[in-house]
Amino acid sequence: MWKIKMVKRYNLHQFVWKLVVFLVPCLWISCARPTFRIFEKPVIFDEQRRALSLSYLEERHGIEQESPGITPRMVVLHWTSVPSVEKTTDVFMSPILPPARAAIAGASNLNVSAQFVVDRDGTIFRLLPDTVFARHCIGLNHCAIGVENVGGESMPLTNAQVKANVALIRYLHSKYPIEYVIGHHEYKDYIGHPLWKETDPHYLTEKIDPGKRFMRKVRRRIQDLRLKGSD
Repeated sequence: MWKIKMVKRYNLHQFVWKLVVFLVPCLWISCARPTFRIFEKPVIFDEQRRALSLSYLEERHGIEQESPGITPRMVVLHWTSVPSVEKTTDVFMSPILPPARAAIAGASNLNVSAQFVVDRDGTIFRLLPDTVFARHCIGLNHCAIGVENVGGESMPLTNAQVKANVALIRYLHSKYPIEYVIGHHEYKDYIGHPLWKETDPHYLTEKIDPGKRFMRKVRRRIQDLRLKGSD
């Protein structure tokens, strides 16, 4: 009887030890390397948006092509000034600019948009395919992937968004010939740069997003990629 109890106790200890040996590395891996995921949340890209995009490429960037695609060489980070992913998607959904954006309608009726939006908890949503044209940054749309972050002056961007932007930049850099990462507020620094293409030198707007502090945090974490920024 004593021997049977000892055998059972030994087997239980052995089982518990094996379980610990198996679970600890799994927990460490899950904590150390969070899964990178992109959720699809597409805006409308119909024939109307396609035609307006091609027209914008030709009239604003001086580029004639048969399809509204881009070869990404730059990532431009933004903030939305809109309080949620859902409301941001609503703003971008229509191919046509809403009446509230009359100030930039003179340049084109194409609605603004971006390829990605990052929620405040770091969740990444894709609004348009990576290499489909989006109107988000004057002079640079033709070569830039736009990343919107839910937030603004009264809603500072979060550390979770910093981490998500870093992960997204690394992902895009692994897929495309990305050479530059800038904040929207830095876009004028590229006037006169070989990448700059804007047919009207007076078509410029003042931007403060996503802010110097946010860009410092992101750049600190992607130094190893040796990407160029704002001079």
